[in-house]
Amino acid sequence: MMKDLFDLTGKIALVTGASRGIGESIARLLASRGAHVIVSSRKIDACQAVADSIVADGYKASAFACHVGEMEQIDAIFDHIKSEFGQIDILVNNAAANPYYGHILDTDLAAFDKTVEVNIRGYFFMSTAAGKMMREQDGGVILNTASVNGLVAGDKQGIYSITKAAVISMTKSFAKECGPLNIRVNALLPGLTDTKFASALTTNDKVLKMALHAIPLGRVANPDEMAGTVLYLVSDASSYTTGATVVVDGGMLA
Repeated sequence: MMKDLFDLTGKIALVTGASRGIGESIARLLASRGAHVIVSSRKIDACQAVADSIVADGYKASAFACHVGEMEQIDAIFDHIKSEFGQIDILVNNAAANPYYGHILDTDLAAFDKTVEVNIRGYFFMSTAAGKMMREQDGGVILNTASVNGLVAGDKQGIYSITKAAVISMTKSFAKECGPLNIRVNALLPGLTDTKFASALTTNDKVLKMALHAIPLGRVANPDEMAGTVLYLVSDASSYTTGATVVVDGGMLA
């Protein structure tokens, strides 16, 4: 019988920014394939609601609040994972910040700091914490949610685009150094997706019309349309794939 390459039974998966949007879709799909998913974001109530819903559907999930911009909270969630599960097989760095939409010259320090703390520092130290556990258990998978803005800067999204370019570089750096440890590291680069996070774009008719004109499929993505690529990248279906940046943008960059 052929092995199910997408089977995640027995895996422990941590998904950040999982209380809604792309992160929630990822959490639900990974759980449906057998993983125990730790649903994480800043607010425990929102995380618990998603985890409870996943359990109600017959799958395995729990909730743990973590603001990835706070080092103490990163330490706390990995202490919890070590004591509760003793392993982590999959980390999905999906939480992100984009507090400023406007001309790059008018970016203030607070917006700069928040975006960098979450999107770069948060991803980096979440990855090192998970990677140290994976090193001890002889392997694992890290998936970073970057953005097409990391390849082509978004208008009036300067610091966000800069941080997502850094995530792409970070993915490649971790992949190169962690490959010998049997730790694979890849990135998802979503295009315009219908989430609250992207509402500054999707609710602006003028901006949306321009964006849709540039997308060959002619529509905004649904969050669920990102989750399938993540399942591929964290499963044995991609066992020889590391350092990859997979664009899922409806053909926009084509």
